[in-house]
Parts: sequence; structure tokens; C-alpha cells
Amino acid sequence: MLSMGLRLTLREITAPLASPRLVIIALLVNFVVAPAVAWGLTRLFPLHPSYAAGLLLLGGAAGAPFLPKLAEFARGDLAYSVFLMILLTVGSVVFLPLALPHMIPGLKADPWPIARPLIVLMMAPILIGFVFKRFFERASAILRGISEKLSQASLLVLLALLIGLNLSAIGATVGSGAVATALLFVSLSFLAGYFLGGKDLRQKSVLGLGTGQRNVAAALAIATGNFTDPKVVTMLLVATLFGLIPLLFAGLWLRNR
Repeated sequence: MLSMGLRLTLREITAPLASPRLVIIALLVNFVVAPAVAWGLTRLFPLHPSYAAGLLLLGGAAGAPFLPKLAEFARGDLAYSVFLMILLTVGSVVFLPLALPHMIPGLKADPWPIARPLIVLMMAPILIGFVFKRFFERASAILRGISEKLSQASLLVLLALLIGLNLSAIGATVGSGAVATALLFVSLSFLAGYFLGGKDLRQKSVLGLGTGQRNVAAALAIATGNFTDPKVVTMLLVATLFGLIPLLFAGLWLRNR
């Protein structure tokens, strides 16, 4: 997020606001279509109730911080990816507490644990990058190079730790249908975002990737406060890790186009 703030301007990030249609489509795809896909899959496949709850949580949680990296890999519209990430995360703060208690009876969703990652991990670094670029332009170029290298290295460490620390829990999902359902959910969500994303290839690529990649941080904030069964968190991790497979293939296809 810091490197995004050092690279882009506020005008570039907020430019999509000039197209209300694009904003409305992004909100509808992520907070109507994606949750409906998750709900439909839990009815279609006989998942364990805790795995189903995890998928429903993920279906309602949009605005993944990883989106700009995916957009950069796919050569999508980088400024639009940052705008979309912020828009969808703010939307999740509103949507999750209102909708999830109806989708999962007995669940409670406090807006603050969802909003906190938005403020601390996303908004603050971007704003710091804007300010630094505005007043220290020469030094910001050096800082940007350092921050981009650190973000790439930390991403590799994060993926290794997620897999290594949760290997046994992920292995326990074999034969449960959790992995296949997660792959199907991510793939269908990507296709919905891509084909409903308008005519601009770079923007529809970002919307597809942004719809497929869900906000696991927001979903985890709710899961850890409402469920005692670790299978709910395991489903979130399975969907996040294995969901990267179709998204990376999609990103490579979009990159080549």
C-alpha cells in the first residue's frame, strides 16, 4: 500500500468516481452476485456446516489488499485496482454486519474489527505515500524501490507461513469437497466480474480479479469472534490459498492479452 501511494496520485485513484456506472457494477457484482454464488454452492454441495459458514463469510467479504499485486501482474489498471480495493473494503464494513446475520443465523458482525484493517493497513500507508511523494519527490523514488522489494519478499514469506503453519488443517479438508467448492467459487466470481466489467479490458480484468480475490482479513475478523469450530477458519485459508491458482492463471492469460 505504501508503494502504491508513492507511485500513484490521488486524482488517478479517484478517477473511476467519474463513472457511476462502473462503481455501481462493482458493488453489485461483489455484494450481490458473489454472495449469491457462495450461497448457491453451499446449497448445491453437501459441505460440513462450518465449511459452508466459511464460504458464506468469504462470499460477503470484498476488497482484498492483494488486489493491486494481482492487477500489476495482469497488467491491469493499477489506479483502478487501488480505488476498487478501497471501495470494496468500505462496502464490506457496511455489508457484512447487515447481511451476514441473515445468511448465517446467530452470527454477529461488529463493524470496527472489519474497519480497523482498512484504516491501519490500507488507508494510512497510502496517505503516507501521497504526502511523502508530494513533499519529498526525490527521496520518494528511493523509498518506492525499497518498499516494492520488501512487499514482494514479505508476500513470499506470508504464503510460505500460511501453508506451513496450516498444512495439517488444510490436509484434513481432503475428501470434504471444501477445496473443489472454493475453487469453483473463486472461478465463478472472477468470471462474473470480468464479463460484467464493461468494455475497457484493463478495468474489466481488475474487476474480475477483485471479485475473485476476497477479503480474507475481514472474514477472519468475524470468524474468530463468532465461531469456535476451527473448520470455519480453515475454509477461509483453503479458499484463499487454492483460490490463488485460478486467479494466477487468469492473470497470466490477461497479461498475455
